[in-house]
Amino acid sequence: MTDRSFLDWPFFDAAHKDLALRLDDWAAANLPAIVDAPGAHDDVDATCRALVKALGRDGWLKYCVPQEFGGALKSLDVRSLSIIRETLARHSGLADFAFAMQGLGSGAISTFGSDTLKKKYLPAVAAGEKIAAFALSEENAGSDVVAMTTSLKKTPTGYAANGEKTWISNGGIADFYTLFARTGEGTKGVSAVVLDADISGFSVAERIDVIAPHPLGRLRFRDCAVPADHLIGAEGDGLKIALGTLDIFRTTVGAAALGFARRALDEASKRATTRPMFGATLADQPIAQGLLAEMALDIDAAALLIYRSAWTKDVKKTRVTREAAMAKLYATDQAQAVIDKAVQLHGGLGVKKGSKVEELYREVRALRIYEGASEVQKVVIARQHLQNFIGGAE
Repeated sequence: MTDRSFLDWPFFDAAHKDLALRLDDWAAANLPAIVDAPGAHDDVDATCRALVKALGRDGWLKYCVPQEFGGALKSLDVRSLSIIRETLARHSGLADFAFAMQGLGSGAISTFGSDTLKKKYLPAVAAGEKIAAFALSEENAGSDVVAMTTSLKKTPTGYAANGEKTWISNGGIADFYTLFARTGEGTKGVSAVVLDADISGFSVAERIDVIAPHPLGRLRFRDCAVPADHLIGAEGDGLKIALGTLDIFRTTVGAAALGFARRALDEASKRATTRPMFGATLADQPIAQGLLAEMALDIDAAALLIYRSAWTKDVKKTRVTREAAMAKLYATDQAQAVIDKAVQLHGGLGVKKGSKVEELYREVRALRIYEGASEVQKVVIARQHLQNFIGGAE
């Protein structure tokens, strides 16, 4: 059984504990009918649409938007987002994906958008009626987003979008995209707009298959006419908006990894305590005990970093660039190590297609890449450390 003692940590209040317990019960009762339905793994587009619909119908997507526009809380609460992602990931990686992309895809609107944009999109996101996506990465502009070339050229009525984006989650099923593109040169030459999927000139150039299947695509823009009032924030604020949005959601990537790791520990513990070995069980063997101990230790360490970052963002209302980078880096790297140990403890069954630990092994890998690869997080942490060190020495 998953250890819930972390809910007694001082990072949480009664509402957070209640959220975790209610969602856990809901997920156990509702997700199997969607993610394990006949054909669900063959048509992930339909499965994701069904997940978004269910998450919206039963109120969980309300945590992705502010209360004024159909949300559950006054503003986005990173602890709640992290609890939801951790819980959903423990039950289903695809359910976590469906929830996370609703938040990330609409996050720039929630945080920086005009009231007009908020009213137009956020209630539909919360209800699960519109699917959102975050279109930032390009083929040669992933970690180095300043290298993007997709453009937004001024027109009498707004902007014309031209270029391509790739590795875009929900690419192909989203109803709208938060698009980041060039309106000028350098770091001040990037802007953000909302682009509807039914706009003329927009197409999905390629659907991308990956080891943990989910909707993913390469997008093409050919003179897409974006209305002027679809600009998010001010022209030239695109990088600030992208980084500000990631500042909220990067911690939650670590939370998803934590959910995968907790499920791996549960599966490994179940296997170890029921597998006969040498007249006892696998769990009685010192080598297995050592692996389980390492897994439990890494999970708690990751959880502490994640919920420290979330608490700091929610309570102190400050940037958490360093804290979020640490949480994302450690949690995703260690989750992969935890899941690898779970596979090892399962022996041959660990690599059998269809086993839960084999699924987790595929699910966790991308988390060390998207929303800032592990190597990028190390650069961020080092820069923040040196900035604080030099500033403190002056």
